Amino acid sequence: MEYIIRIVNLKKRFGQKEVLKGVNLNIVRGKTTVILGLSGGGKSTILKHIVRLLVPDSGEVWVEDVNMATADEETVFRMRKKIGYLFQSGALFDSMNVYENVAFPLREHTKLKEPQIRAKVEEKLRLVGLNPAEVLTLYPDELSGGMRKRVGLARSTALDPGIVLYDEPTSGLDPITSDLITRLIKKTQENLGATSVLISHDIKESFKAGDYFAFLYDGRIIEYGDKEQFKNSQNPYVRQFLEGRSEGPIKVVR
Repeated sequence: MEYIIRIVNLKKRFGQKEVLKGVNLNIVRGKTTVILGLSGGGKSTILKHIVRLLVPDSGEVWVEDVNMATADEETVFRMRKKIGYLFQSGALFDSMNVYENVAFPLREHTKLKEPQIRAKVEEKLRLVGLNPAEVLTLYPDELSGGMRKRVGLARSTALDPGIVLYDEPTSGLDPITSDLITRLIKKTQENLGATSVLISHDIKESFKAGDYFAFLYDGRIIEYGDKEQFKNSQNPYVRQFLEGRSEGPIKVVR
């Protein structure tokens, strides 16, 4: 297997709280890796280090042949063009309509003319199941939660990135819309041949989307494997999480 992302002994502290205590994780090129774990456990923190929105206290975050932890700003800017990031909320710009949101990375990172940008925006919207004629002029507060996620997905893939990071893409959505988003994630991976890293609490949708699975607990990856290996894990923490039990080694705060 070829690894496109390699995380080595990643540590991060916020104030007195040590969130990541030595994360080691390899991401297989062209596949979807799902990171599961408890709320507030540091899963999103891992993604932010991959795209260098955060700098680690120690450790290495290799994307291709670049250590994002120590790379200079010019290199980070270049690498970010290869990485799409779908934030949990969609993170659309409230002051921009759908067209301007999806066009934003194309204007920032390419020299395309406006007719080319418009064609690309419309193409990306169609790929996520939205009719450009109906949504281009709408603003984020005029969109449903599912539509915001789809517009966010269109924007995150506007540059045809080789890597796409998804932070809780189905959070707050009904089961039908969650299934739609999961199908779009798989379709995006197939269309782009991209490597995907997916953060989720939704076990059902994760197993639909993922090829490899990692479980983050107490600041470390304590289980990793393909779908069957993960489903059959005998790790007591993983078993409790998969079965949704409050009784077990993971102490639930009541």
